[in-house]
Amino acid sequence: MTAAHQEIGRFCLQETTIAGIQRAFADGSLTARQLVELYLNRIEAYDRNGPEINSIITVNPQALEDADRLDRDFGNNGLTGPLHGVPVILKDQMDARGMPTTLGSVVFRDYFPDRDCFVTEKLRQAGAIILAKATLGELGRGDTHGSLFGSTKNPYDLDRTPGGSSGGPGASVSANLGAVAIGQEGFASIRRPAAWNGVTGIRPTAGLVSRGGVYAGWPGQPGSLGPLTRSVTDLAKMLDVMVGYDPDDPMTSFGVGQAPETFTDSLDGDGLQGARIGVMTQSMGFHSEPDSDDFRLVSQVFDRAAAELESAGATVIPLPQIPRLTELLAKRASDGRNDEAWDLYYGRSDNSPYASPEAMMQSPDYAKVHRSKYAGTALTGPAAYAEYLLAREELMFSVMKIMADAQLDAIVHKTVEHQPTLIAEGVGPPYYDMRGTTHINTYLVHVPSISVPAGFTSAGLPVGITFLGRPFSDPTMVKLAYAYEQATGHRSPPDSAPPLPGEP
Repeated sequence: MTAAHQEIGRFCLQETTIAGIQRAFADGSLTARQLVELYLNRIEAYDRNGPEINSIITVNPQALEDADRLDRDFGNNGLTGPLHGVPVILKDQMDARGMPTTLGSVVFRDYFPDRDCFVTEKLRQAGAIILAKATLGELGRGDTHGSLFGSTKNPYDLDRTPGGSSGGPGASVSANLGAVAIGQEGFASIRRPAAWNGVTGIRPTAGLVSRGGVYAGWPGQPGSLGPLTRSVTDLAKMLDVMVGYDPDDPMTSFGVGQAPETFTDSLDGDGLQGARIGVMTQSMGFHSEPDSDDFRLVSQVFDRAAAELESAGATVIPLPQIPRLTELLAKRASDGRNDEAWDLYYGRSDNSPYASPEAMMQSPDYAKVHRSKYAGTALTGPAAYAEYLLAREELMFSVMKIMADAQLDAIVHKTVEHQPTLIAEGVGPPYYDMRGTTHINTYLVHVPSISVPAGFTSAGLPVGITFLGRPFSDPTMVKLAYAYEQATGHRSPPDSAPPLPGEP
């Protein structure tokens, strides 16, 4: 144990917030170095040993050095930025100089990019400490299994998956292995880990947050980075730092002028008073099984959440069936521009690991890559993509019309329609992968979705609800999620990672 395990003033590490960290800096009861040491102790105790959650791939070897520099700067000038000294965990799909970007795969274990991604750079400028890189569905796909690390465990039930593909960020921040985390969502890869790990996560409207320096970024459209945090307040503070125009990601040109001065202005505890919320019970999850007991357990929690929204002052409106919803969602397709995305991403670095995706697949290690035996999530080819665009337009008009007709502020639906999958059933028969995952937001691309904890099933597993809004209504989604969080207080840390002896 390091010196950080000595009692540190009034600061409490478990469930701490950005504000709590910085208050402790200000009153002298905590330094950035001590904070990093505390989290490193927890990673060693709970991620590498003990329950072996297995959510961290790489710890930043410069984290303590960065903390020392920030402590010196704080002594001279106070806080250096809004995230001064805050340890952040990144999905290992984001570049951070000095650390490999592995995508959870043995194929990329030795790839060290020579530049930060756009968001990592903004985090450092805001004073954040990059603490570690977290596990993900290999190559950014599916549940959190990978040839480099095996499987990540859900801290609420170690036999289950934390979801994916941002399962590592979700599990690690839930288990208090870092202050905050960042995931990436192209299907449901932020919100599902948020729901299954009892934390909050947002996939912002496409264009608010850059994917520059992130694998599978531009010219793809559905994907977006977003924070995973233990509180909506910290999520809002992270968004304030992350949003911004990046010339290397033309999607962000759509976000110019769309972000508020600060998302923290949306933190209104009475935000549900008078809000009109459409409650969607129509099943739309990927490979959902509505007749199963597992589905019913989640539905029971969701029904309670709808009543809680009403108790918090919202007008709750049951929504009609969206015409052809399942049929339209099944037309999801990729534009097939993977080679261009590859060239743009790896072209940022002077030491690209492979010349092309084809060269990567010829690597002897490629045979070790984890591939789900579950059905895929997207069709490919020009004809399929054209059909998807028409279907997307139809569904967008249907959703927006429902919201307009009922004068809704948001639609609320289950973040995932099933409980977390058993790891054994993901890597073996029946090979579940993403079962019950709702992905209407990334299908439509230009809408925000935020998942917030809604309690636990009778089996003790976390459930989340998602607030979905109109394009660039992200501040409203933050407001509604915050009000629901404050009214219910459903966030509860997992028993698998309690405070360590001597931990403040």
